[in-house]
Amino acid sequence: MIADGLGRAVAFILAPGQAHELPHAIPLLDRLPGVPKWVVADRGYASHAFREHIWTLGARPAIPPKRNEAPVACPDWIYNNRNFVERLWARLKEWRAIATRYEKTASSFMGVLSLAAALDWLKS
Repeated sequence: MIADGLGRAVAFILAPGQAHELPHAIPLLDRLPGVPKWVVADRGYASHAFREHIWTLGARPAIPPKRNEAPVACPDWIYNNRNFVERLWARLKEWRAIATRYEKTASSFMGVLSLAAALDWLKS
């Protein structure tokens, strides 16, 4: 999921539960209407190829390195904003159908997720 600076959902892709989300991150960035100033992500998205893609877009990555990697520049003052996505997920999971995944098919789950995200936009 990609959230804007105010913590509202901009785009999301449903990934299989057993797969990592990193391959879906680049198509999500391509869905943005403009070029962001910063791309903030957690350690799970630490990849040299992903950071290079962010630089080629014209944005700056704020992704800390994995524990076994060499240090990279990741300013704390911008990285602290990653909690906007966590708070967004908390608001979306207030919907019981999202939190427990009642919907069995991916298309119906995406429909409920889209509805919840749209109503979250209207609240803010």
